[in-house]
Amino acid sequence: MELAVIGSGKALSVSDAVFGREFSEDLVHQVVVAFRNAGRSGTKAQLTRSEVSGTTKKFKKQKGGGARHGDYRAPIFVGGGVSFAAKPRSFAQKVNRKMYRAAICAIISELNRQGRLKVVESFDVAEPKTKLLISKLAEMDAGRPLIVTEDASESLYLAARNLPYVEVRDVQGLDPVALVGAENVIMTAEAVKKVEEWLA
Repeated sequence: MELAVIGSGKALSVSDAVFGREFSEDLVHQVVVAFRNAGRSGTKAQLTRSEVSGTTKKFKKQKGGGARHGDYRAPIFVGGGVSFAAKPRSFAQKVNRKMYRAAICAIISELNRQGRLKVVESFDVAEPKTKLLISKLAEMDAGRPLIVTEDASESLYLAARNLPYVEVRDVQGLDPVALVGAENVIMTAEAVKKVEEWLA
């Protein structure tokens, strides 16, 4: 299949397997959830009654005083331990490399079908100025874009970092969450070739 290169009148020949794959909602959902979970720290920790520092002395007699208690570290007391205390854990989910790449292909193909994948010859700004980038994006009617270049320049990163709705990535930094969250994806022709090499 061919992708039109905006502003040049040329067409870029690409693989159907990468840019024309059928969309699988289940696969994409699984990979996106796994990717987000991998970023969770899982460091929450609480103390059980056996781990709280404090005396284990029985503070009242067994009989005649109402409820029976052993010590003040019981969960019902302020400063006591926590019932079913949270412990550090990993939220990571296993995703095979083949599944991950297939999900990326499915997302890119769906963006292409919906006309939200915009291919340009190159994308850069002369100076690291936000105003220049805003005017350039306005010409393309890009909305909240993800800009993917083969090797993003420092000027482009600096121009985009003050815009909360614009993300700049190189091909190595591409991930499913960034692709799913973007209104449009602007990709340079060189980046398209690198993505095709990676996913083919």
